[in-house]
Parts: sequence; C-alpha cells; structure tokens
Amino acid sequence: MNGQITNDIHKQLAIQCFNQVWDMLDKKDRTQMDDDTMLHMAHTSRYHWEKVGTPVNLSRGEWQISRMYSVLQRPEPALFHAQRNLEICLEHQIVDFDLAFAYEALARAYKAAGNEREMLHYKKLAVEASKAINKEEDRNLLLNDLNEI
Repeated sequence: MNGQITNDIHKQLAIQCFNQVWDMLDKKDRTQMDDDTMLHMAHTSRYHWEKVGTPVNLSRGEWQISRMYSVLQRPEPALFHAQRNLEICLEHQIVDFDLAFAYEALARAYKAAGNEREMLHYKKLAVEASKAINKEEDRNLLLNDLNEI
C-alpha cells in the first residue's frame, strides 16, 4: 500500500463523515466542540469524494458544507459552498433532486446572510426546479426544507 489511501478507504471515509455530519446537524444540544468536529468532518467527506466520487458526490458534498455553515450562521462560507454546488450541477448537467437542492442551499445561505431578496429568488428557483424531481418523496423533502427557510 506504500502509505497511500486506497479508493475503498477514500469512499468509506467520505460516506462515514457525510453521515456523521448529518447526525450532528440534527443534534439538538451541540456544543462548540461538536460544531468544530462537524465542520472538519464535512470538509473531510468532500475531500475524500474528490478522490473517488462522481460530480454528483462533489455537488452533494458542497451542499452539505453549505448547509452546515448556514446552520452555524456563517453566511460567507455557506454562500461560497452553495455557489460551488450550483456550479457543479450546471457544469455537469446534474438535475432533478440535486439541482433543486442547489437552489435550496443558496436560499438558506442568503437567509443566513440576511439577504431576503436573494433568499426569495433562490427559494423560487428551488420550487420551480422541484417540478422536475421524479420521486414524490424527494420533492416533498425539498418542499419541507424550503418551508423551514
């Protein structure tokens, strides 16, 4: 192995960190240490997806990082990663669920930034994009998330 990380290990770490970040986002009584750990794990997941993932994995990694920063009320990095998410979707023609959530991430990040005009703009784009989501369950998930914003 010569000290190199195998593709299987990259994939395992990407998935494990992504899932743990999601668990931490849902945690009601996060501490500062939890927030710090969550931040590092989200970036770690995205890094490992860059080594072995597809553009969809990269998009979802950027989405999760943006979501985390929005939850932490850190609008500048939330906006940066939400924009990267959208850029990846557009560059690779990723549509359906992922494109709609790219708009949702921007709406959420603009809300954290206190920019209601842009928040409403991207929320509207997310609702429009939701019409192209194939699975009703995914569409409902998006619409419920938009109602939280």
